[in-house]
Amino acid sequence: MSKHSNPRALLTPAMRGLLDRVARAGHPPMHALSPSQAKQAYAAGAGVLDIPLHKLPRVESLQIPTRDGAQINAELYAPAAEQPLPVLLYFHGGGFTVGSVATHEPLCRHLAHLAHCAVVSVDYRLAPEWKFPTAVDDAWDSLAWLRDNAPQLRLDASRLAVGGDSAGGTLAAATAIEARDAGWPLALQMLFYPGTGGHQHTPSHKTFGHGFMLETAHIDYFFGHYLRGAEDRNDWRFAPLDGVDATGEVRDLERLAPAWIGLAECDPLTDEGLLYADRLRLAGVAVDIEIYPGMVHGFIQFGRALPQALTSHMDAARALRHAWSG
Repeated sequence: MSKHSNPRALLTPAMRGLLDRVARAGHPPMHALSPSQAKQAYAAGAGVLDIPLHKLPRVESLQIPTRDGAQINAELYAPAAEQPLPVLLYFHGGGFTVGSVATHEPLCRHLAHLAHCAVVSVDYRLAPEWKFPTAVDDAWDSLAWLRDNAPQLRLDASRLAVGGDSAGGTLAAATAIEARDAGWPLALQMLFYPGTGGHQHTPSHKTFGHGFMLETAHIDYFFGHYLRGAEDRNDWRFAPLDGVDATGEVRDLERLAPAWIGLAECDPLTDEGLLYADRLRLAGVAVDIEIYPGMVHGFIQFGRALPQALTSHMDAARALRHAWSG
């Protein structure tokens, strides 16, 4: 993406108005808060512009054991079904530092309804209390647990997808690579504006790094809390686009699950999403990509104000339904 002389002109009028209202509200920026304050502020604001909770006949609280003996919470959302349902394992966004199952409940319920599937949304452990790679390990452990426990939950382990937004998209992408390594087939990796690069130096980071919801200062704040040190930026589990493994090799992406990638046009992460799609395609992976014009990072949770949020939900659900039928 080339540097735009007036990037705000790319925003839709509704998107521009929403950003102006946020600016006028005058809340302190997240990067000026302590991590616990940031968690509270994100939770308080999460539902303001999101769609109402879709009523579903089946909602269950789950506990998933992790490799270090902990238990992490998850929530299962499902429509009515007589047969075992396909299932999407979902990882929420929030820079590995904020966000929760609760902040992404409207999205996950809506996806379950639209895609005619179960969604299991995971409360993986967050920074700064839990540094990299705990979130990656929690994501993988949740997939292993879900595969093993699908029959008891009336879920179809042969039709299992992973997905997430932002940092959750990073976790989903890394989990898809691990699943390939383990020989575990996945129907789809569903990635909303995933972070994929170890270093934030693409043109879209420069163009949209200030004034477009997710800012460079936020990214630095999140990664400063999440990563143990600079070397973690080069780990493929943090940077599936250009990170390396223990031998110093960039991970190959061959034989990965098909990908659906939804990007916001006016987002610092857009270029690394496009670059990851390119790398997947070069590796022979089927990729379906949607770029939502005039949208910013986080827009999929602004469904009360932006029709594009609902469009993105329907596009992702269509990709899931196609994956289930394949």
